Amino acid sequence: MAQAEFEELVEDFEFLDDWEDRYRLVIEEGKAMTPLDDALKVPATKVDGCASQVWLHVTPENGTMQFEGESDAMIVNGLIAVLRKLYNGVPIQDVLSVDARAEMERLGLNDHLSAQRSNGLRAMIERLREVAAASS
Repeated sequence: MAQAEFEELVEDFEFLDDWEDRYRLVIEEGKAMTPLDDALKVPATKVDGCASQVWLHVTPENGTMQFEGESDAMIVNGLIAVLRKLYNGVPIQDVLSVDARAEMERLGLNDHLSAQRSNGLRAMIERLREVAAASS
């Protein structure tokens, strides 16, 4: 069910033996994102439940999930980039059937994130699911 971009990321992760290399790849994915416009960093786009500052601006387009985001933490920016690869382009009606936890497990992220980061990741996923549910 994952998007092609996410599948490519899974393949990239499979070539990396060391978790530190995978961690660096996640950070690089975040650095490659276009920064979120400051005008979109408002209370309505802020994600509660994250240790760092996180904003997700979701704009469903043509019946598909589309979002951009930003965090003040490098690893969280990378997690946003990973979620974008997982969700952007997914039909809105299918977003709720994406098993994000299982998909993240394919990257090994569930085992290597701190409890705070894991909670933040869950909060971001829940926000995306809420928007999808309200849009479908």
